[in-house]
Amino acid sequence: MGSGKTTVGRALAKKLNKRFIDTDHEIEARTGVSIPVIFEIEGEASFRQREADVIRDLTEQENIVLATGGGAVLNADSRKYLHERGIVIYLRAGINSILQRTRHDKNRPLLRTADPRKKLEELESQRAPLYQEVAHVSIETGRPNVQFLVQSVLEKLAQEKLLDIPEALLSHSKTNMSDQSTASTTTLLNVDLGERSYPIAIGTSLLSDSQFLQSKIKGKKTVIVTNTVVAPLYLAALEAALRAAGKEVLSVVLPDGEEQKNWTSLMLIFDALLEHKCDRKITLLALGGGVIGDMTGFAASAYMRGVPFVQIPTTLLSQVDSSVGGKTGINHPLGKNMIGAFYQPEAVIADIDSLQSLPDNELSAGLAEVIKHGAIIDPVFFDWIEANMAALRAKDPKALTHAILRSCEIKADIVRQDEREGGLRAILNFGHTFGHAIESGLGYGKWLHGEAVGCGMVMAADLSCRLGYIDYVTKTRIKQVVEAAGLPGVAPDLGEERWLELMEVDKKNEGGKIKFILLKPLGQAHITTVPQETLLATLRSCIIN
Repeated sequence: MGSGKTTVGRALAKKLNKRFIDTDHEIEARTGVSIPVIFEIEGEASFRQREADVIRDLTEQENIVLATGGGAVLNADSRKYLHERGIVIYLRAGINSILQRTRHDKNRPLLRTADPRKKLEELESQRAPLYQEVAHVSIETGRPNVQFLVQSVLEKLAQEKLLDIPEALLSHSKTNMSDQSTASTTTLLNVDLGERSYPIAIGTSLLSDSQFLQSKIKGKKTVIVTNTVVAPLYLAALEAALRAAGKEVLSVVLPDGEEQKNWTSLMLIFDALLEHKCDRKITLLALGGGVIGDMTGFAASAYMRGVPFVQIPTTLLSQVDSSVGGKTGINHPLGKNMIGAFYQPEAVIADIDSLQSLPDNELSAGLAEVIKHGAIIDPVFFDWIEANMAALRAKDPKALTHAILRSCEIKADIVRQDEREGGLRAILNFGHTFGHAIESGLGYGKWLHGEAVGCGMVMAADLSCRLGYIDYVTKTRIKQVVEAAGLPGVAPDLGEERWLELMEVDKKNEGGKIKFILLKPLGQAHITTVPQETLLATLRSCIIN
């Protein structure tokens, strides 16, 4: 359960032009009552017999994609029908992932227990050997992006020669040729937000590929917003590619730095738009890091009450985090990102080549957000980060591509579930309560955002350990991987009162109480308040003496 069978099955059926059927839905249609009610009135044994009857009937049909219930394999006849009459795809999911996906689902009777984790462990022990027995193909679902999973299934079916897959469907990674004959390999993800959905393109040579840019930037009139550091590196090439694509181009170059993420800089964008009489058909392009992305997005949300914009992040931090999810805004002297809006871009274009010019400290700052994604959601990814830190810091394209892809998949899935940070999305702020306090306390720009977040994660891990949520070994691993990324593991001494004052100015807080994102355990985030004496113990332990 919770592995994504219904979601992936429906998307796969659409790709293959087949009919989709879910056994649970079929049982409910035949009986006229819901699965939980059947469990409650008839018991699990009766439900399993109904399930076996449905599988017997449906596996006689052709041209369907069938999603079964997680316990369908418990019936020997069902296993026989599935394996002999069809191609069985086993979607493997970890316990942490399943708990994350099912924690608010009231329609899973087997998880109506005081300890869902223990129940899932029991089910896995019982069922996993049967899944292996019946399956023709196994797919890991550690990557939550539906498009990626469907593509993995198609490629696996073709590779194993189990199904004749049209070549046109095997295009998860594709090569485009620009007008300048520069090749670019592009991986596409999708942030699924209904009418506000948009693609994330990750690849090389994208900023000079006019054909690719034309396909992702819809407006004919464009305004590029960038800064004094990025402009000399990439602005001319992007302007040329856009003009080659037949677009009109205007550029606005802002001063660089986190300290420039303010009202004055925002007004410079509005000044340029108004001076050039830009109307609602304009498209803003954010060429730069998180500061440029946040300000450009905020400007787009407010100008004429909303115009389109596209994120073109050029730092690792913005490629893995700030460009995805629609958070926009500026800083205030009393708090970071306190003025802004949720406003989704039309596309995100992440060119890996732009990272080669990134200073080492900026690369390290981006690695903080990569580490964060592994720590809060995917412990297997966290293991991979530990093992591949040297390659990441050496800017190995293959390692960077995997880190960006996995981070974007994780964030896209969280944003899909909670676009406006009503609950789940707040876990993306792991380390940020401490980190924002560091940035505000030292003055914006003294530490990079990622440096502050990296140190904040060390402090959050220490606090998690003190509360018994993680053990000492896990706390140490987090500190070591943060420091291996070139990030500070010791916090500045702002004074205890100042620390508390700064952390009280946080968007997550409610009723004057400071809320923290902690680990419980590694790979699973927990939002909570903490006793002040425990918080002070963490501050005393983690600050520079």
